Amino acid sequence: MACLMHTFIIIVAWPVLMLFLHSLFQHFDKECEDLSWRMHHEIQKMREISLVYLDRSGGLQKFVHDCKKYNDSKQSYAVYRFIISINPSDITELDAVLGNYILHNPIQAAQIFQSVCFIAIKTLSLIEQLQTEAQVSILLKPTHLPPLPSYVFSLSAFPFNYTSQRFYMSEGIATAMGTVTKYTQGARFLCTEETCPFSEGFSYIRVHLPGATESATVRNDFVCSLCSSPLQEDMKYRVLGDKQIVEMVDAKVLNALKGYSDDKSHFMIQTFTVFLRGPPFVGDNFKYLLSLTSSSCWKFTAILANIFASQVVPPGTCNTLKLTILLSLVQTCEKENANYLDLLIVTSDTLVIDRLLNYSLCLLPRGIRHPPSSDIFPSVSKDKHGTGSASIQACSAVLAKGGVCYIGDLSSYKKDKLELLQSVLESRMTTVFIPGKKYGEEADQQVTISVQTNFWSFVDVDSSSKKHIQKENFLIGQMDVSLIPPNLLDVFGLLIYNEFPSCQLSSPLVHHILKKAINPEAMLYKVSQQFRMQDFEEFILFARNLHVELSSEAENLIQGYYLASRRLRRDSLRGSTLSASALKILISLSKAHTKLSLRNKVLEEDALIAILLLESSLTLKHGKSALCIAPNPVFPFDLSDENSLQQRDSYLMQCHQQLLKFIAAYGPGIHINPNEE
Repeated sequence: MACLMHTFIIIVAWPVLMLFLHSLFQHFDKECEDLSWRMHHEIQKMREISLVYLDRSGGLQKFVHDCKKYNDSKQSYAVYRFIISINPSDITELDAVLGNYILHNPIQAAQIFQSVCFIAIKTLSLIEQLQTEAQVSILLKPTHLPPLPSYVFSLSAFPFNYTSQRFYMSEGIATAMGTVTKYTQGARFLCTEETCPFSEGFSYIRVHLPGATESATVRNDFVCSLCSSPLQEDMKYRVLGDKQIVEMVDAKVLNALKGYSDDKSHFMIQTFTVFLRGPPFVGDNFKYLLSLTSSSCWKFTAILANIFASQVVPPGTCNTLKLTILLSLVQTCEKENANYLDLLIVTSDTLVIDRLLNYSLCLLPRGIRHPPSSDIFPSVSKDKHGTGSASIQACSAVLAKGGVCYIGDLSSYKKDKLELLQSVLESRMTTVFIPGKKYGEEADQQVTISVQTNFWSFVDVDSSSKKHIQKENFLIGQMDVSLIPPNLLDVFGLLIYNEFPSCQLSSPLVHHILKKAINPEAMLYKVSQQFRMQDFEEFILFARNLHVELSSEAENLIQGYYLASRRLRRDSLRGSTLSASALKILISLSKAHTKLSLRNKVLEEDALIAILLLESSLTLKHGKSALCIAPNPVFPFDLSDENSLQQRDSYLMQCHQQLLKFIAAYGPGIHINPNEE
């Protein structure tokens, strides 16, 4: 009976319970619906704000141009990766919720930008190949973080509350660094079951997320969620990026390495590993500029030269000199038998040139300005510690290994110094003699030291003209540089004449100098903000590490010009006035222009710029040849707009045809058809 009673109670109570639960679930569903609506509304609002921010910050315009790069590419992509720079302060002022979301939930915040970018791509038809939102990979890159302790990652601080996946700033000392290797940024997988709908299309896209291991992106044990068949990667859609591993220690570890201390604290030195994804490439503004000028092999480097060092000289001035400086900067490396590019500048205004060269030195890790009071090359002296043994002083040229040694005014050096400089430039080696008797040794010693650096120098025309009697007879285009030994002139890669005497400074340069004198820190030009010194530093670092190879067409053009010039440039005493090093200089200039253009193959267009620069240098030394180029062949007129850039391209094409005819007429055994172009 009891059992029946219990059963009866349950049976009777069940409809009441169901009504109660139904009411409860209705209320819960309404709460969930309200919560879901609020979340959806909040996310939708953040999407709108992110679009407004992208539009105001210029990020939307950059995004459109990045899309154009993908759309124009013939490569197949599983993932289209976009880097979006975020200024936390600006976006927080625009919307505090979105600013907080980006700082503390960057992965989820990236999904908001992902959906906005996907809709933009589809609405504006920016990338025809894109099919799914999962193919859009967004990396948010904050310009800075709030200067608060909670945003600083430090292993020396307790407690370790770094479980949240948000942005942190870390500063430390690198104790070890690996080489740059590749990792998978994105991949496409397909179901191996041919009848499965997921055996085609882009349903399975794997994208690398911050903090994930390599196996999280690419493995061989993924299965289809529809039919449970194995998934297989479509290798032609794999997207690779650069990765570098760095071992770091906290900067405070230096306190523990100072030795004995009264402090009784105990220290444990422990490194932490940092995975650098996508090591520095070039700035977004450089990428944008490169995409705008992709139709020409000459426009990009022309604009670079035009805007370079705008903190020192106004844009558009000294373009030839600035181009050669950039070429020399990207031709710096620490390898033996490198393609060095040394510059000798002839000028009447040493102050402007000195400032320009000093500025350019700062773009390299090893840019050394040689102090006039010391030796350029290694010398021997007695050990200062009283041992009586020999001490070899490294001096400026060795300290600048892999960089540039700026040695100042060449006309101030005596004959023996100039002869030593010539010898080093020819061999890239210097020998130090150590007399045994003088330093307590039984036998004399010779130490040979490699000099792996580019050299920059200038000659002050005004001061040098007072030290010697100028020649009266000159060939057309020739300058009086007789103060410098001819052999030394030949081993310098380029002789550049910078034409603005102090009494005839251009109006923009005068205004620039006056404004800088009043406010040295002022940004006088908008381009100085768009292309900062740090941006050029990163650009040079990337470009100098590019590996480039000569194309057969460029090689033929270089050899043809070299042989024709050797045949023409002769005198009765010296024979050919074109030195054997001229061929190396041509190759070095061609490769440098290719690197500066961010390419890997030396084209005829690169070789043409090299030939025009060298021919201009030879004209200053020996006068004009039958090639008969303009006084300023690489920049014959000012660059002010797109039309002037196009006009320059047309002019350079004419120079190319003129060069082919010159080679055909004077090159022994060289057959190049001028009409092939």
